[in-house]
Amino acid sequence: MVVSALYNMVDTLFVGQGVGPLAISALTIVLPIQLVIMAIGIMVGVGSASVISRSLGANDKEKALKSAGTGIVLTILLSILFMIPAYILIDKILYFFGASPNTFAMAKDYMVIILIGFVSFSFAILANNLIRAEGKPRASMYTMIIGAVCNIILDPVFIFVFNMGVRGAAIATIISQFLSLLFAVSFFISKRSIYILKLRYFKPDLKLTREILAIGFPSFALQILGSVIFLIFNRSIIHYGDDLYVAVMGIGLRIMSLIEMPIIGITQGFSTLVSFNYGARLFSRIKKIFKEALIWTVFIAGTGFIIMMFFPEQIIGIFTKDKSLILMGILPIRIIIIFLPFLGFQILGGSLFQAIGKTLPALIITMSRQLLLLIPALLALPLFFDLTGVWMAIPVSNFFSIILTFGFVYWQIKQFNRIKDVPAD
Repeated sequence: MVVSALYNMVDTLFVGQGVGPLAISALTIVLPIQLVIMAIGIMVGVGSASVISRSLGANDKEKALKSAGTGIVLTILLSILFMIPAYILIDKILYFFGASPNTFAMAKDYMVIILIGFVSFSFAILANNLIRAEGKPRASMYTMIIGAVCNIILDPVFIFVFNMGVRGAAIATIISQFLSLLFAVSFFISKRSIYILKLRYFKPDLKLTREILAIGFPSFALQILGSVIFLIFNRSIIHYGDDLYVAVMGIGLRIMSLIEMPIIGITQGFSTLVSFNYGARLFSRIKKIFKEALIWTVFIAGTGFIIMMFFPEQIIGIFTKDKSLILMGILPIRIIIIFLPFLGFQILGGSLFQAIGKTLPALIITMSRQLLLLIPALLALPLFFDLTGVWMAIPVSNFFSIILTFGFVYWQIKQFNRIKDVPAD
């Protein structure tokens, strides 16, 4: 998860240092579009992985292989179907997502190249899920690490040595994504993988297609929701501020993601342990697991909070040498992280209810922070506090989401306390 966050952060860091603050704004404008690209790979990847894992569990290897082939064909087709209109409407898309006359040219230079790697990026995300589905999480991790490390190496080469600016960052990104894809393909054709890339498995199966898309659609919807939130952020900032404040938001959200990703990683492990112990009716152990996970998430988020609250100039200075941008960013950074130490509790709360099969509380908690609270806060608070209201939307939505999560978790813990541990037979 940390590697995934670094992937999104590296371009911004080198572009900020090598090109300037407006280049950070340009990349922030393109970010929601990149999230849509990721959404396609995630949707097909999650759906395919679910079908494959269940098929392997039922000892139906043929269905698993057909699902993998169907997933690959779906990813390629959907990527092309999105890429073509994106190229045709690129100018309108960029202006819609918040590009200004100052950032449009750089945003277009970056997006034109990024779209070239659309298919390989979506395929790499799919492959990551397919490898994990066959029970090879380490190999799955390598696909991410190879891309991230290559991006870190190639970015300064194309930006500083070849002096290619944002286009250099985009070229470095698509090369890195392609190398991740090559590793995944080499793994598939090796004897270490169960997948057999024969032509007959690439004939799309309508029933499998419906199942894959149905399972993967919630993940697609959440990713698109993230894109919509970035869109509202960008347009609100341009309306109440200027392009430099878009750069501030881009830096702030990327740092936040670097802190949030390891918390999500812990949550994934936490969810598995809770599900197992809930099935075994060992409720006291669930409380112990929750406490342990909470301690670690508070430690990670709290450390990030201290660094960002007391050293914002140094953190922003990693991305840019522009003194005015650094000074502009201090207050917004401090505002958006106010409730950061408690972020892990909110994420763990949603995962707790998912793990024990209580869909409604899980859905309310998961959606509250963004859809139910953040978007309304983004639309309402700037009407009263102008640009400061845009920054305030994040801690305000976090606060109410944490309170909501506390209510649900407190109720569930009381339920656990009423029942004695009864180990399953």
